[in-house]
Amino acid sequence: MKGLRLAYVLRVFPKLSETFIVGELAELRRRDVDVRILSLDRPQESLRHRAVAEAGLDSLTTFEIDRFAEELGRFRPTVVHAHFATEPTAFARGIAAARGVPFTFTAHGYDVYRRPPADFHARARDAAGVVTVSEANARHIRDAFGVPSERLRVIPCGIDLARFSPGCSPDPRLVLAVARLNPVKRLDVLLDACAILRDRGVSFRCVVIGDGPCRAELEQQLRALALDRHVTLAGAREQTEVAAWWKRAGIAVLSSEREGMPVCLMEAAASGVPAVAPAVGGIPELVEDGVTGLLVREGDPVALAGALARLLRDPAHARELGRAARTRAEHRFSVSTQVDGLVGLWQEVLAA
Repeated sequence: MKGLRLAYVLRVFPKLSETFIVGELAELRRRDVDVRILSLDRPQESLRHRAVAEAGLDSLTTFEIDRFAEELGRFRPTVVHAHFATEPTAFARGIAAARGVPFTFTAHGYDVYRRPPADFHARARDAAGVVTVSEANARHIRDAFGVPSERLRVIPCGIDLARFSPGCSPDPRLVLAVARLNPVKRLDVLLDACAILRDRGVSFRCVVIGDGPCRAELEQQLRALALDRHVTLAGAREQTEVAAWWKRAGIAVLSSEREGMPVCLMEAAASGVPAVAPAVGGIPELVEDGVTGLLVREGDPVALAGALARLLRDPAHARELGRAARTRAEHRFSVSTQVDGLVGLWQEVLAA
């Protein structure tokens, strides 16, 4: 894009759980947009998604904060963009002010609900544009932080529809959850629901992909419920492996108490997999109840088990919902559509 040179400020890059950032940057590179990445910390994870290397993003990343000024001097960005309203946005605001260029930021989930910066309103006021990933987020930002609606742009994260596509012969009994093992994901509710399914005699297998601080207690709960034959905590996986799991899955499940716009359910939809999830945050904008999946009450294992049982016992209906989910993903949640929205915003910013 002529005249557009983007400096991205990120807390950690690359981060295994933030595939949406990798996808966004890779799509910008495909469009020949000049990008540089400023990572405030080095990643601690040894596992990396292949897409990082495929898009050449490693070579565009600077980690040492004391080298940022030198890199920015060479690159001469026209816009600075940050992901998450927290520390990255604070850095982006400072960098933009020092260089006399505009900055924008994308607010996601925890930075909106659980740990928002105390000066969220001021950061939004100073930004040339504020992006968030769901209408639910936008309403909360407006109501909680006093940010006017006209300052907000809702641009959902997008999925590479070529990377995530329906499988040839999915297992209708395979229930897949892709989630960090964090308290907010309430995977304890999912395990309780799995115990209910087993006790009702429903045939299923549940695989949870992800890692995090709750692993030990979830393993203990799994043993206490004697779910070893029904549930597998598979740990973190590279994106290509996750895509392969989605091709095999019959049902996607999420049990979070809060969400912005969960990318894992976009991946499921793109893979033609219907979702069972709580009606929190932006999930109802992603999952249309009874059309592309089923919505349930948050924190209710009985309701979650009931919805899962409906689809496990009626695989033809599950496949119908999955086909509708893929169509919805094609129309609303492609990374191409997402980047169209972002580039449109940045072009408006530069024109102003």
